[in-house]
Amino acid sequence: MYKHYSRVLGMTLVSLLFGACAQKSSPCAAYPQVEKATTVLSPTRGNNVFGTVTFTQVDDGVLVEADIHGLEPGNHGFHVHHLGDIDSSDGTATKGHFNPHSMDHGGPFSEVRHAGDLGNITADSSGYARYHRIDKWLSLNGPASIVGRSVIVHAANDDLHSQPTGAAGARVAQGVIGVSGIAND
Repeated sequence: MYKHYSRVLGMTLVSLLFGACAQKSSPCAAYPQVEKATTVLSPTRGNNVFGTVTFTQVDDGVLVEADIHGLEPGNHGFHVHHLGDIDSSDGTATKGHFNPHSMDHGGPFSEVRHAGDLGNITADSSGYARYHRIDKWLSLNGPASIVGRSVIVHAANDDLHSQPTGAAGARVAQGVIGVSGIAND
């Protein structure tokens, strides 16, 4: 139990530190900016899904790249979830989609969407899925930072409109988003 709370507390403190210090006018503006974050996905109970997701700060937003194995062929909901707590065997400790602006659920190109709504990742006949896209809603710094939050891959297709989750079904893989690169000033 202590291990669980210390991991959640640690990720929360990292998220708060980088979030609060991301503002150029803040008293801690000397802290480095996160340029890259990575998630290692592990399967939830009864699943065999695994992979990695990287988030890289680029001029137009955040480049999201994922390589995921072990999926059923077809579309699977792919989201950033609110908490970086992956201690539950079914992935539900991560809570809902990351939604710092209190918006409705939508697709990755919708004008109204959760920041964490990345749409679907499509697995081929061997169960492999790749995702590569620049997202303008995600942030690695500031008050809406995704660092310390989680990535969830769902069992079913995200229909991109059902509230609040897109009817994407059970959670088949989960992972915490951690810092893997900072700016060198």
